[in-house]
Amino acid sequence: MEPRLLFYILIGIIVINFLIDKVLDFLNARHFDDPLPSEIADVYDQEAYRKSQSYKKERFKFGIFTSTLSLVATLLFFFLDGFAYVDALARSISENSIVIALVFFGIIAAAASILSLPFSYYSTFVIEEKYGFNKTTMGTFVMDKVKGMLMTALIGGPLLALIIWFYEFAGSNFWLYAWAVITVFSILLNMFYARLIVPLFNKQTPLETGELRSKIETYAGKVGFTLEKIFVIDGSKRSTKANAYFSGFGSEKRVTLYDTLINDLDDEEIVAVLAHEVGHYKKKHIVINLIASVITTGFTLWILSLLVGNPELSEALGVTQASFHIGLIAFGILFTPISELTGLLMNFLSRKFEYQADNYAKKTYSGEPLISALKKLSKNSLSNLTPHPAYVFAHYSHPTLLQRFRNLKGR
Repeated sequence: MEPRLLFYILIGIIVINFLIDKVLDFLNARHFDDPLPSEIADVYDQEAYRKSQSYKKERFKFGIFTSTLSLVATLLFFFLDGFAYVDALARSISENSIVIALVFFGIIAAAASILSLPFSYYSTFVIEEKYGFNKTTMGTFVMDKVKGMLMTALIGGPLLALIIWFYEFAGSNFWLYAWAVITVFSILLNMFYARLIVPLFNKQTPLETGELRSKIETYAGKVGFTLEKIFVIDGSKRSTKANAYFSGFGSEKRVTLYDTLINDLDDEEIVAVLAHEVGHYKKKHIVINLIASVITTGFTLWILSLLVGNPELSEALGVTQASFHIGLIAFGILFTPISELTGLLMNFLSRKFEYQADNYAKKTYSGEPLISALKKLSKNSLSNLTPHPAYVFAHYSHPTLLQRFRNLKGR
């Protein structure tokens, strides 16, 4: 394929993907003022519902503004041969292909972080602050950014270097080696995420002995779930929004409760939420998701191995000297339609899993406190309770509150 034609195909994919997202956003926004269905009308009083509508509209407008600027910046970078410039800059530093790639992606990542910083600041300290969610200090905000960049460099850098090294010695078969390494890394990350990554950003403390812990342990014993690690995380240092999650497996499995969750819900509701998380484990959702991720990664790497060596990919981005890192950029864009389809499939699967976990909680504990908990969590986060079905289909990993309510009620 002629490089210039390929260039415009890449531009077309970027623009079409943007337009589809914006159409979905506008469809969703048209439902912001819809009356609440009777089953969940008690989530908000009139004042709280007006506040939730205002929050949704403000986030929508901000999202349109930032995504449009991002599109314009991306297109300018393409049309002004930004990739060729950064590639030349990286090559002026070293002749080693791995070092060149690391410098190349390092420059792009640093530039993207700097450009997005004002928008991240505005989102946190203006919008989230305005609606009472933000608890992040400037120190925490800055350190989160620094830690995030360091983690990307220290984890992503060596992984990328290893993949390029595989490519140089194994040629088109590099994807098998890369797939094996990424699979092992994913398994280890799933196992030790709470032990190694979370402490870099949050403090975790064991749930203290008391009535809540006793109720949790009683439930866990009832369903045959060995649970020794129950932790509370200081989510309130950043936001008032609440959450709970299950992580790890084997001896490393643990349940983590946000301190905001404990503050917002009563004990029965917390145990019901925990029962939902146990349902994910019992139904092997974590393992299934991991296997699906491994298969998807293998498929992506295989397709990459077929295309990345094509010099036309580099030429399409204005770079005369073909390289793995430029080919990777072009491939990432070309693969967008496929990744969007796999994303839809994974979201569909995730929503099915949420129903199954809800049903497990209802069967082994009770549906009513889970419904009550979901309503409280929705209210406290000013959730959109009337999303457009197309938006839900494309973006939601969880069913809507109304869908979960009807499922738990058997309707």
